[in-house]
Amino acid sequence: MRAIVVSQTGGPEVLQLSDVNPPKPGPGELLVEVGAVGVNFIETYQRSGLYATNLPFTPGAELAGHVLEVGEGVTDFRPGDRVATVDARGSYAEQVIVPADRAVAVPDGVDVETAAAVMLQGMTAHYLTQSTYPIKAGETALVHAAAGGMGLLLTQLVKAAGGKVIGTVSSDAKAKLAAEAGADEVIRYDQVAGEELAAEVRRRNGGHGVHVAYDGVGKDTFEASLGSLRVRGMLVSFGNASGPVPPFAPLRLSAAGSLFLTRPTLASYIVSRQELEWRAGDLFRWIQDGTLTVRVGATFPLGQAGQAHGELESRKTTGKLLLVP
Repeated sequence: MRAIVVSQTGGPEVLQLSDVNPPKPGPGELLVEVGAVGVNFIETYQRSGLYATNLPFTPGAELAGHVLEVGEGVTDFRPGDRVATVDARGSYAEQVIVPADRAVAVPDGVDVETAAAVMLQGMTAHYLTQSTYPIKAGETALVHAAAGGMGLLLTQLVKAAGGKVIGTVSSDAKAKLAAEAGADEVIRYDQVAGEELAAEVRRRNGGHGVHVAYDGVGKDTFEASLGSLRVRGMLVSFGNASGPVPPFAPLRLSAAGSLFLTRPTLASYIVSRQELEWRAGDLFRWIQDGTLTVRVGATFPLGQAGQAHGELESRKTTGKLLLVP
């Protein structure tokens, strides 16, 4: 079978399509024929060496597809079932091993590409809005990169809870997408930054700070996020698309109004099988009833994984990027 193999860290060109031996499922495992693979920033960090990973490796953890074989002891799934996961072992491949206890069934009415596109970003949006800072009706959220795959989902879930969204984007086309997803106010953060951006957020919110800032951009927006918060507001820094946030003194949180800062990760919010099924189940139900629309920005053949990484790192994309083996 074919898989993407990274033998040395570097730019997108190190993502090489290779012939490898097909895997076999062990006890408690599924062998899945991959239908679609989600492309995520964490894979660019691993590919570049920002996140240390043993070489050689096949990137990826998110996918949806069909079960080909089940390992010993697996009773919840059988060949032919459609499944999705964020815990595959190298999902940039045609066939992948998935721990059965980390797979969820994909229901009728949700296609494989949509399932692959919503698992990581969708469950992240779920825990951010349902658990990390459970947004309430009448509260205001600042959502950075509001036209990206993550931002579009966050915007929809905040609105579904009755909240107000102030979104930031980097182009007029992205501003249109964010507004269509439900953003009440949209700001071009390529035109204002730092203190100016924070002041503009407050102006768009009637002179008040926001209750929560959901920030997956990192270094470029961190200061604006802090400056946009109301007293006892929360900054949820869940990603670093523009680079890691520099060290800062915790005393700043006190001086700015007893602010809260958290740096969560999805793995901590799907520790149990119950949590995993809750979050994925809500997402699939919301897709089925029209509450949530998942935008796939582009699909690439497996051999064009490098191009997909280049597009993602350009930060010019909208919606989710997928590989289709």
